[in-house]
Order: sequence, then C-alpha cells, then structure tokens
Amino acid sequence: MTTMNIAAIDIGSNGARLLIKSFDDNAPAASRIKKLLFVRIPLRLGKDVFALGKISKERQRMMMHMMKGFRQFMLLYNVEHFRACATSAMRDAENGKKVMRHIEKETGIKLEIIPGAEEAQLLCNNLVENTESGVGNFAYVDVGGGSTEISLLHDGVLAESHSFNIGTLRMLAGAVTPEERNAMCRMLEKYAEDFPGTKIIGSGGNINRLFRLAKIKGDSRSLPVATLKQLYAELAPLSLEERMEQFKLKDDRADVIIPAAEIFLLVARSLKCEDILVPNISLADSIVDGIYRDTKGNMASKDDKE
Repeated sequence: MTTMNIAAIDIGSNGARLLIKSFDDNAPAASRIKKLLFVRIPLRLGKDVFALGKISKERQRMMMHMMKGFRQFMLLYNVEHFRACATSAMRDAENGKKVMRHIEKETGIKLEIIPGAEEAQLLCNNLVENTESGVGNFAYVDVGGGSTEISLLHDGVLAESHSFNIGTLRMLAGAVTPEERNAMCRMLEKYAEDFPGTKIIGSGGNINRLFRLAKIKGDSRSLPVATLKQLYAELAPLSLEERMEQFKLKDDRADVIIPAAEIFLLVARSLKCEDILVPNISLADSIVDGIYRDTKGNMASKDDKE
C-alpha cells in the first residue's frame, strides 16, 4: 500500500478539530504514521445548545466557515478518506439535523452524530492498541463539554460504557441535574466495590492541560489525584483573566478547566483512585486510526479474493 492520508473531523460541545495523518506501511516503524495537520477551533456549540436548546444563527455562520476551511485543508493535503463526527451538543440541538443538512449541501461534508456507545468503542480500540491497558481493570473517562463518557475495560475488552449528561459547558450553564450526578457516582461506587483497584484513564483537552500544568517529571503519564486537588485549589479562586495570565490559558480553556477538574476529582473519589493516567489519545485519533484499519483490512480481503 502506498502512502495514504486520512482525516477526521470531531465536532464536540466545546471545540471542533480537524486531524490529518499520513500512513506509510513501507516506511521504517518509527515514521510509518505522521501527523500532518491538527487544527482546533473553539466553536462552543454547547454554549448555545445548553442555554437555548438550539444552535444560533451566529454559531451556524461560524460553523459553515469552519467546515469550508476544513474542506480546503483536506484538498490541500490530498486526503483520500475522512469521517466527520459530532457528539453531545449537536445531538441535543433541536435544529441540529437541519444545520447538518445545510453544511453537507454547501461543503459536501456529511456529518454523523455518533452515539455515546460508538464513541466509547472507538476510543477504547485506540486505547488498548496504544497503551498498556490490555491487562487489568480500567475506567476510561472522557470529559467533554456536553457529556462524560465512562467505559469500563477488563483485560483489554470493553465490558460496558455509560454516557452521562455531565459536561464542562453544561456545568457552567447550570444544566447538570443532581439526579444525573448521583447516578454517575452510584455507578462508579458500585464498580469500585466489584472491581477494587480499578485505574482511571483520563481523556479530553482539559485533563491533558491539567497534566501539563502539573509539570510531572520524567516520562510518567500519571497525574496524582493529590496534585490535581492542589491545582484545582490554585485555579478555582482566580478570575478568568487571572487564570489566563498566571497559567497561560486561552479564554476558551480558562473557564471549562474548573468543571473538568471537578468531574475528574468526583470520579476519582467515587472509584477510590489515587492516580489518573493521561495517555493523550483523542476521538479524532481514534477515528483516523479506525479508518486506516478498516481500509487496510478491506484491501487485504480484496487481495485474498484475487
């Protein structure tokens, strides 16, 4: 197989991302996969959806410009295969499907709204392949703007997954119910009883940023919960402007990083975990790598038939 460029568009409740990777099976092992482009746009669909129930005209305009730009980037990088996915905010927006049809008509990019179960499966496939989570019990926790996906793995197999309407933008909008919060805690506490010693694997831009702020020495990708508590105690009392200045955070990160830390601390307390593993694996990576595996498998099947 010659070099193949594959892209993923991930439209979350807080940000939207375009990732383009190049795959070359004939290259040396260390350089078979190259990241050609990563673009993140602070689209913030959830800011509209969780307050208004729909995507505003202004946000629709921003989204259309963004998708046209993503299309041009994919043409520039000769992308052969791509998949465009949207998650919680688009799923909840009353005009979500109408907006998606308009985008497809104008750009040729068909958006899919993927359910939490498929999102969990995509992430876990990539997780098991690229981390040492093939043996033991793990809770994979992906905190987004609109929801938190929790996937439970036993010896590298996805046993079950749960999606809770507990996200950073939902929390900032005051749209998380006590019932939803309690349901998540009860599920985790029961799991901790059945599977003591379960390790947390954290995902999302906020936990990656918190990990960097912790300045962990060496090659460890483990964030001690005690360190996260300390960071939260330093960040929470500050104003948005103070967080941006003192911790070098962008405005679209400085507000959501607080509820994100609260969610991870709640999960850690419920599971009785003292560390959070942060492997820096995203949904966009999982989508791209999944397309590559499927394409390679289809080509091998075709060759066998011939």
